[in-house]
Amino acid sequence: MEGVKGVFLTQSQFQIIFGSGTVNLVFAEVQRQLGITGDSREDGGEKEEAKGNPVQRFIKMLSDIFVPIIPAIVAGGLLMGLNNLLTSPLIHGQAVIDLYPRWQGLASAINTFANAPFVFLPVLIGFSATRKFGGNAFLGAAMGMIMVHPDLLNAYQIGVAQPPVWNIFGFEIAAIGYQGTVLPVLAVSWILANIEKRLRKITPSCWIT
Repeated sequence: MEGVKGVFLTQSQFQIIFGSGTVNLVFAEVQRQLGITGDSREDGGEKEEAKGNPVQRFIKMLSDIFVPIIPAIVAGGLLMGLNNLLTSPLIHGQAVIDLYPRWQGLASAINTFANAPFVFLPVLIGFSATRKFGGNAFLGAAMGMIMVHPDLLNAYQIGVAQPPVWNIFGFEIAAIGYQGTVLPVLAVSWILANIEKRLRKITPSCWIT
């Protein structure tokens, strides 16, 4: 068939090779004919997506984005609780790490592990939200990484340190990160997914092969 670059049969799976760019168009058409949406192999398809009033659909959209990342958030919360047990003055006004100094390194490591899902929350949300909106999830993760890049002033240090400023086309933009935020990365993920979907329609596949 025209456009098919090869086929591959392995372990009862028949793979048809189209190449970058073209495969996105074929995938979208197969999903359309099967009646499912961008990431709806799990969400029940177009008909399921259309059920309910706008508020219900909005809540479902948020649940589809946040439910996959709940385990990481729960793990971070449990580790925070463990860190509090080690560092809070619970035993006659002293913390466990005061009584057993050799545990200070463990407490410090646990604190780092516990904070990671919250500090890098935009990365998790960017991945999940961009996939939900029909874009490339890894581009969403990369956008989340940009929003928490070390070169940006940590959001928790606003008011303590002076943020660096970018001068772009005459506009002075404070280089501040978005650690622990939700709404900015949701908005950016939606914009990213929509731009990507529109570019797929007009970008010749030979440019991305």
